[in-house]
Amino acid sequence: QVDVVESGGGSVQAGGSLTLSCAASSAWYRTYCMAWARRVAGKELEGVAAIDNRDTPTYADSLKGRFTISQDNAKNPLYLRINNLQPEDTAMYYCAADWLNPCSAGLPLDQFQYWGRGILVTVSS
Repeated sequence: QVDVVESGGGSVQAGGSLTLSCAASSAWYRTYCMAWARRVAGKELEGVAAIDNRDTPTYADSLKGRFTISQDNAKNPLYLRINNLQPEDTAMYYCAADWLNPCSAGLPLDQFQYWGRGILVTVSS
């Protein structure tokens, strides 16, 4: 069992930036495929970005440019930086982890076994 916990959400004005963090409980997290997904109200869960154990990031084609996924060896191993936030970015953001190869933002999300509870990001205009 791997516990995944997101943090860093909140409310922000349009045009602002936010960094989400994700911590995985396992000591093996650096071997995982780590990913961020989001669910906008009334829409399906969509993949945002993923990063593999070689720190190679991938992004959903529709979201490239404003999102940056990264990870380090500190306490919170995974980040998602979102720049120039827009009201349409308002969503629950989820962190996911699993041993997947290849690791890509385009992977079907049901392939990820470990999920956080999500964190809300609200963007006001």
